[in-house]
Amino acid sequence: MGQKSLLEDALAASAKPARVALSVLALCFVLAVLGRGLIESFTVFLKPISQDFGWDRAEVVSVYSLALLAGGMSSPLIGRLFDHAGPRTTYTLGLGLLGAAFLIAAYAQKLWQFQLALGLAAGIGAALIGNVPSSILLGRWFGPKLPTAMAVVYAAAGGGVLVLLPASQILIDHFGWRDTYQLFGAAALVLLGPLLLLPWRVFSAGSPQLVTYATTELTDEGWTLVRAMRHHAFWALFWTFFFTALGMYAIAPQIVAYLIDAGFAPLQAATAWGFSGVVLLFGMLGVSSLDGVIGRRPSVLFSYAVSIAGILQLWLLQRYPNIFLLTGFVVCFGSMIGSRGPLLSATAMKIFRGKRVGTIYGTILIGSGLGSACGSWSGGLIHDLSHSYDPVIAFSLVAVVLGMIPFLVVPALRR
Repeated sequence: MGQKSLLEDALAASAKPARVALSVLALCFVLAVLGRGLIESFTVFLKPISQDFGWDRAEVVSVYSLALLAGGMSSPLIGRLFDHAGPRTTYTLGLGLLGAAFLIAAYAQKLWQFQLALGLAAGIGAALIGNVPSSILLGRWFGPKLPTAMAVVYAAAGGGVLVLLPASQILIDHFGWRDTYQLFGAAALVLLGPLLLLPWRVFSAGSPQLVTYATTELTDEGWTLVRAMRHHAFWALFWTFFFTALGMYAIAPQIVAYLIDAGFAPLQAATAWGFSGVVLLFGMLGVSSLDGVIGRRPSVLFSYAVSIAGILQLWLLQRYPNIFLLTGFVVCFGSMIGSRGPLLSATAMKIFRGKRVGTIYGTILIGSGLGSACGSWSGGLIHDLSHSYDPVIAFSLVAVVLGMIPFLVVPALRR
């Protein structure tokens, strides 16, 4: 009887951290859905805003580019803020900034006002509730299973796309883009109340079951940002983040417009690209599962091959617009658009483990922000200059190939 009671107590003690870990994962997922979904919804707003103001593609896409740039460039500061102030302050600041940004954008009249609100403020707000703080927080609860946990969080971008893109199109059709932005901003601010009531002290503490793991595997090796920047793995990861984002985001902001120009109805185009949110979840979990079976390098290279296949199908779509090619593009490109993120994040967290991992990882993510911003702006500019999508697709293809090179040649990433 006494042995049974001890067993039950042990099971209860082990179950509680597991439940808290799942709660933390669910929180990170929901915040990522909101943050990335609101940023990516700009692809649906691109046409109505450009039509209302008569701006060309590059001007409008500059707003989206600035949001990605602001998110990437602020990553080191966000990592440092998390290291010093914790998740409660970081997430609260991000959600509040995001809500205010969309409310301001609803009344914007000038391009610089959109750039300030939807670009700078929304970009930083989304980053404050995004991958940098989530990676650090989840690392405290999932330890060696961090790649799988991060795959779920990265897949949240797909969830945001799946929900908010079609919803945005429907709301724009019924209420207009300004009222839709008001709804988005108000919803974000309303969520501040429940966010502040969460048990942040428990969430921040991490799992007691990881103490042994942290002692043996995740000991602080004394990494500083300066020391990390002298290591070839730092720049290899930076290179991969930069060129991959450059290639993927040269296309991503224009996909809905591209599909409309190819002959698909606006709601069909928005829904098709929104469906990428479904396949993204499977892509994330699939690549992360492959990591445990065939290793990190083969898994990452496989994801690049699928991305390249998706880009080629997109090129064929403007010549042969049909549901089969559209499905193939959404499955290939959509499932892999962020599939490498969890593996790259886990690689960085393992190599540069220690008290300053948030700052180091955030600095590496500058590469992603720069690549996303340069890619989206370059894609819009190339389209304006050439009046064709072919050079945009070629630019994207070359950049994605460059992004995979470090996993072919850099020793630290080949192991």
